[in-house]
Amino acid sequence: MQPLRSHLPHACGVYLMRDAASSIIYIGKAKDLARRVAQYFNPSRQDKASVMVPLIRRIDYIACASEREALLVERRLIGRHQPFFNSMWKDNKSYPWVKITLNEDFPRIILTRRRLDDGGAYFGPYPKVAVVKSLLRTLWRSRIFRLRPCRWEFSASKPLDQRKIRSCLYYHTGECPGPCSGKISMQEYRRIAENAVLFFRGEYRKLKARFEREMRDASRRMRFEDAAALRDSISALFEMGERVRYRALTMEDITEPVSSSRAVTDLQEALGLAKPPHHIEGFDVSHFQGRQTVASMVCFTGGAPNRDHYRRFRIRGTAGIDDCKSMGEAVGRRYRRLRDSGEALPDLVLVDGGRGQLSSAAEALRELGLKPPVAALAKRLEEVFLEGRPGPLLLDRARPGLRLLQALRDEAHRFGLAYHTLLRRKSLLP
Repeated sequence: MQPLRSHLPHACGVYLMRDAASSIIYIGKAKDLARRVAQYFNPSRQDKASVMVPLIRRIDYIACASEREALLVERRLIGRHQPFFNSMWKDNKSYPWVKITLNEDFPRIILTRRRLDDGGAYFGPYPKVAVVKSLLRTLWRSRIFRLRPCRWEFSASKPLDQRKIRSCLYYHTGECPGPCSGKISMQEYRRIAENAVLFFRGEYRKLKARFEREMRDASRRMRFEDAAALRDSISALFEMGERVRYRALTMEDITEPVSSSRAVTDLQEALGLAKPPHHIEGFDVSHFQGRQTVASMVCFTGGAPNRDHYRRFRIRGTAGIDDCKSMGEAVGRRYRRLRDSGEALPDLVLVDGGRGQLSSAAEALRELGLKPPVAALAKRLEEVFLEGRPGPLLLDRARPGLRLLQALRDEAHRFGLAYHTLLRRKSLLP
């Protein structure tokens, strides 16, 4: 029997620890799932893990694209399942949110650990508080969003006391636009707040278009200092944009990856792989009677498509109908580039076909001095061929691992056929 945690990949994600009744007893996130979970099984630990570990019977995981996504998934799952050994999210402790107080006449940008239904715009949560504070300081220093930093309570109908205005250092140094004293209209001030909302939502194109429109308007009115400030804001905006991007998650985003990660675990067991095939690349060849031959490569990570890594190839070194040789050419071109660039190899290479396609792919890899695991999936009986195994492997049709291979094979076929169809259409054009 393989160790309880041997199926976990070295990837960012969320892990779910279950007891003998399959109930979730703990949920956590990690930059490296395999390394983090291994820490729980250190016999020298004397904390809550020493009580929890003997209860663990299964560990599921959800691979995530980033620590931010892992945080959001972790929080949703803890809030939904309330695991016994989790304290975070069950006692009102949380990571901070950035709040733009749109419920005020003159909004501010603040950090808060409570998200209320009060009309404010909330963004986050953010796992690294220091980074967020640094970002807010940078936004303030660069004057991209010049919103008041004070905590005074005032509104259009309830002005701020003049003595407080005269004592404000930000007002006298010109760092604050001074909505309290009427130096900026309420309409202009709220436009700054709306721009900040666009920034934190990640709607950079809209914000860039708005800044450019305001810059042109300022130039027409010969307000050149304002136009220059807007120009600098456009430049600074895109330097910082990557630091606040996030993706909203639904419950479907959370529950579906659990079954996908189980399929990865099942595939590791079915094929006898040394480590979980978290990153799989699948190849297919398409042609029409030997013409416009193409190959496609699709990528699955954590049991789900990773379309940013899809590739397609025009087969040039193979004449006529020779699927095996075409497969070898595509596999060789793909992994020669990975080898030369120093990029990581996949945990498993899957080719569509039988023993012939498998042999061609394996030979192409050997010529490059590379040894990732290679498998082939034949359509007729869904036989799995493995290098070094004399006969095909027949997996139960209901096994999650086989369904994962089928999904990968079918996606490679779809992607390759679409490219082949495109080339045929182009060849028919006058």
